[in-house]
Amino acid sequence: MDDILINIGRQLKQARQKKGLTLLQVAKRAGVSAGLISKIENLRTTPSLPVLLKIMQTLSIELSELELSSNISGNYILVKKGEGTKEDREDSEELEYTHLLSSTSSGDSIRAYIITVVKGAYRKPISTNANELVYVISGSLTYLIKKESVFLEQGDLLFFDGTIPHGLSNKSKEQAVLLKIYLLH
Repeated sequence: MDDILINIGRQLKQARQKKGLTLLQVAKRAGVSAGLISKIENLRTTPSLPVLLKIMQTLSIELSELELSSNISGNYILVKKGEGTKEDREDSEELEYTHLLSSTSSGDSIRAYIITVVKGAYRKPISTNANELVYVISGSLTYLIKKESVFLEQGDLLFFDGTIPHGLSNKSKEQAVLLKIYLLH
């Protein structure tokens, strides 16, 4: 089910961009904040049905136009090397997100990404509606959680409440690669 919701966020973003509308324009027309539109498009939150319908109406999208089928079936999920989907995120321009999987079971959802953080990158603090687990595959960087700096290097694992504003910076001379898992409930 969660992969269907993620696909909706992607489709809304594509429709907005195709129409040449900004986040602020869609937000004003739909009667919601630009931050909420960004969070929906960048898969940081799931819209309520009334909000989704307002956004669809603003973008002149019919429900029948959305892809609402799940690509998850069977007893397990296997994502082979290179099968992830790259995502453009307006709130994280110096980070490259590759979506690996999304799944829901027993009301809890998981989303997994490989994130490449270029050298010199800085992302201002944001919040999500998930607990977050970060494992550093290579390189090093600093996570900013509230006002605390947490230095991470290859092999380190960080787990935190994503509702707390958090950002990151990579002041090293090389890119960092992370496995990031969002645990939503």
